Amino acid sequence: MTSAAFALPGLLLALLAQTAFAAPDAAPAKPDLARGETIANAVCVACHTVDEKQRGSPAQPLLKGQHAEYLTKQLQEYKTSKRQNPIMTGIASALTDADMVNVSAFYASKKPSQGSAKNPELAALGEKIYRGGIAGRNVPACAGCHSPNGAGIPAQYPRLGGQHGEYLEAQLTAFREGTRTNSTQMNTIAANLTTREIKALSDYIAGLR
Repeated sequence: MTSAAFALPGLLLALLAQTAFAAPDAAPAKPDLARGETIANAVCVACHTVDEKQRGSPAQPLLKGQHAEYLTKQLQEYKTSKRQNPIMTGIASALTDADMVNVSAFYASKKPSQGSAKNPELAALGEKIYRGGIAGRNVPACAGCHSPNGAGIPAQYPRLGGQHGEYLEAQLTAFREGTRTNSTQMNTIAANLTTREIKALSDYIAGLR
């Protein structure tokens, strides 16, 4: 056997040892909240207030307290046109991946706004659907994914509690009609809701806290 053959096992052991004790991959950089605030004040506040005492336009979603992962995902999907909105596509297209992470983290760091239901009768129906679903129509309880108080589940399901009822109604309608298509799960659920049920859910969720 040649000397090279004798040296091979030792070489393999050395390589394995280097792999075993190699430094782990560097952790992702933490979001830069200051940079996120700069972006928010420059391009977001016209539609999405950052003032914790204000709720902004009911036609636009409240972002304060929303899960950062969800916000980043929506910005990415606007940029790729998976979610359709001409204004948001233009804004998202100008943001880098780091910008999206930073501005999302900034909004997530803010205290969620509180809202209220406007129609007690509708809100009562909305509560029934939110907590128990609709048997026989493949409408599950919303609380199962978005939690009983509407706080959602980070990285999986968005916060809904306190959101503008008008915005929620528009989005549920868009899911039902197929004009918003970036969640197959929500398309399937909303397809089985009547207009009154959508209004009821939207009103109830607006008052969740």
